[in-house]
Amino acid sequence: MSRTAKYRLSITFNAPVVLLFVLLCFLATLAGELTDGYATEKFFMAYHSSLLDPLTYLRLFTHVLGHSGWSHFVGNASYLLLLGPMLEEKYGGRNLAITIAVTALVIGLVHYIFFWNVAICGASGVVFAFILLASFTSFRDGEIPITFLLVAAIYLGQQIYNGLFTSDNISQLAHILGGIVGAVVGFACNRRGK
Repeated sequence: MSRTAKYRLSITFNAPVVLLFVLLCFLATLAGELTDGYATEKFFMAYHSSLLDPLTYLRLFTHVLGHSGWSHFVGNASYLLLLGPMLEEKYGGRNLAITIAVTALVIGLVHYIFFWNVAICGASGVVFAFILLASFTSFRDGEIPITFLLVAAIYLGQQIYNGLFTSDNISQLAHILGGIVGAVVGFACNRRGK
């Protein structure tokens, strides 16, 4: 074997679901930027709209793709790319895709039903689902990992505090709901052995 062959590196497509999700977020954010927010509002933002509008149902899922700008996208994409490959390897692409879809639907429905005057977009809820899901990586049946308890206390506690005592354009409820979905999926997947 030659010396150069021994040190050859290749790029691998290691987490197709996560990479596709981040790519879709990028394209949705780009579309929003190129249309001065029109595409984001029309296709990638969940808000209370007519049940006769077919886009209402689509937006219950696609709101996690749209972002308010590049810094919003980069912050979420960084966490998704950091945590996602490990989660996709452990739980499989199908389970991760289901986690993303369920997180989007839960957040979209709660905002549609209870917050008629609030629009929401961004993958932050999915990020929180991934964070809580990641804390289950060393889970064994009949045990609750201390890392899960600490992550839940720190991340969800911070979001509850921020929701009660700060006023910003960040949906702490989306983070909390995403974290709950991630915890439920992590518990369910680990309990049945993936």
